Amino acid sequence: MKKQNYILIFSLFILGVNSWAQGLEEQIKKQENKIIELETERVATLSKLEQLKLKKIQKDLFKVGFPKGDFGVQVVQHQAMVLGYDEKHEQARWVMHMVIPDIETGNTSRTNDFREDSLVTTGTAVKADYWYSGYDRGHLAPSADFRWSPIALSESYYYSNMSPQLPELNREKWAELENLIRDYVLENKESVYVITGPVLNDSLPKMKNKGRVNEVSIPDMYYKVIIDNTGKEKRGIAFLVPNGNCTYPIMSYATSIDVVERLTGLNFFPLLSDSDKVLLEYSYQEKDWQLGFNDGNVTPINPTTLPKGKINTVQAKYNIGTNSCVCGTVVSTKYSEKSGAVFLNLDKKFPNQIFSVTIWKDARENFSYLPEVELKGKKICLTGKLTNKRGTPTMNITNEKKIEILE
Repeated sequence: MKKQNYILIFSLFILGVNSWAQGLEEQIKKQENKIIELETERVATLSKLEQLKLKKIQKDLFKVGFPKGDFGVQVVQHQAMVLGYDEKHEQARWVMHMVIPDIETGNTSRTNDFREDSLVTTGTAVKADYWYSGYDRGHLAPSADFRWSPIALSESYYYSNMSPQLPELNREKWAELENLIRDYVLENKESVYVITGPVLNDSLPKMKNKGRVNEVSIPDMYYKVIIDNTGKEKRGIAFLVPNGNCTYPIMSYATSIDVVERLTGLNFFPLLSDSDKVLLEYSYQEKDWQLGFNDGNVTPINPTTLPKGKINTVQAKYNIGTNSCVCGTVVSTKYSEKSGAVFLNLDKKFPNQIFSVTIWKDARENFSYLPEVELKGKKICLTGKLTNKRGTPTMNITNEKKIEILE
């Protein structure tokens, strides 16, 4: 074959390879553009979905009605929450929002874009009012409830949604209460209505930090009101929490919505039917709001209801090393066949036990009944020396005379 033919064949081969490679590049580019188009469409769809969910929340809030009271508050409607701002105290008397199941997949990061609320016509508190005051800018409607929506999350950082909370409340029991509500929503796959606010009155002190612009009142108590009005079983509960170090389990602060209404002078859900208001506002069941390992736990006995000389299970940790009479409800029992001992937990089950009792094998023989059977579910008072076992107050009981069954 002549040299010219080889050259021609080789040239055609090179052209073919180049054409094939160019075709592959075009296909790759086409698929890359398609991904960009799909991502653009996805972002637009998510934005539209977010707007639709925010509109539904607004509609649902309107359905039950905003809190009403004889106070000169400005009602401010944002996309994810509604609030009643009290200029006299430079904070909201109430903030109303919904916690929806979307919190399970919400991954929007905290923005920390604290700023004034331009919709409050009289102006809100500002950074200088809180800076170096010793108080946290405590969210009333928590930012974590809005991580499913960038718009809602950003709104939660308005100063109209802030109230001065001591760090030991804001970072501990208050956060625990907020988590309890989210856990309920995740467990039941149902939305709940939440109204949060400070208990305000004219005698409250003001923050006096240097450089402040406004006179912000310091509440001594906060409330949360929650109703599940969407599920098969309608439920309601409220919490009253002091602005400070809260040592009792969170359910110790639970109360009925009616109690908070009378304390604050607010009618929380004015558009509910009379029958629903009676069902949701005048009673509550702790067990409906205790989930997972908390199920079956009870609220420690209110110490003010106990006779002199008797304490509850929470107070036990402050009396380690003393002979005390501790009262509570036996929520779990265990008999060990290996050691022959009986173990009791009062008020809170393992692993969140707050007071434990041991009846060793020799002591168990002093009982005329099986303590692991007879005492389960009973309210009792036990007398003995309090010791500390891995951080949990514990008492060893030697005979049944050391136990008083209250019911």
